[in-house]
Amino acid sequence: MIFVDSHTHLHFDSFDADRDAVIQRARQAGVGAILTLGTDWASSRCTLEIAQRYDFIFAAAGIHPSEAQRARSEDLRRIQHLAQNHPKIVAIGEIGLDFYRNNGPPENQYRVFRDMLLIARELDLPVVIHSRAAIREIEWFLQEEGFTRLKGVMHCFEGDTLDARFFLDLGMYISFAGNITYKDFSRSQVVKSVPLERLLLETDSPFLPPEPYRGQRNEPAQVKAVARKIAEIHRVSLDAVAQMTTHNARTLFRLPGQEGI
Repeated sequence: MIFVDSHTHLHFDSFDADRDAVIQRARQAGVGAILTLGTDWASSRCTLEIAQRYDFIFAAAGIHPSEAQRARSEDLRRIQHLAQNHPKIVAIGEIGLDFYRNNGPPENQYRVFRDMLLIARELDLPVVIHSRAAIREIEWFLQEEGFTRLKGVMHCFEGDTLDARFFLDLGMYISFAGNITYKDFSRSQVVKSVPLERLLLETDSPFLPPEPYRGQRNEPAQVKAVARKIAEIHRVSLDAVAQMTTHNARTLFRLPGQEGI
């Protein structure tokens, strides 16, 4: 079975001591492709550098909402140029809105989110959208901006079944991370409401380690635990989840044909 981890942050310093070993463990665990995402201009360059060292790792460039207040217009132009000129960058992300913490004036987040969406549309790249305490604001914003179709994924989905339907109707995929394995996870019905043909797997490494690794650093090798839980919720085989989610990731991010993917 081959799995795709559609959301990691391999550039984080928590991987500095053993990044190569982490990536090798992912290979051994059956992870056929990994997407590692930037959160600002500097980290977007780092994700590209990592992706260029490994044939099965791909990068995304973007400005996370927590970085929106510090982002300059030059940073957006550099990200656009980076994504336009490097085939290893297969998405614009991580972008979105986050109102869980005080990340500065909301208008900064909206402005950067809009600009990132427009860059993705101009380059014909999918988006990877972050939402924390902001799901309805994102829905409203996309409607106000006239997005009736959107190519991308809602990562680590936080909404309910009606929210899921909104993004599915836009044409988006939805991904879930290791928190769906926690005993206190109460939204299994949301996971079940998303058809397998629109699901992606992710770890959000180094965050959200699945059971039984909770409390430890997460890494891409643990993506199989997410797949196993989705198989349990959907009452299908693990192999069915692996095949469909790998196909979905390859389709969305237009991953080049590789052995095992």
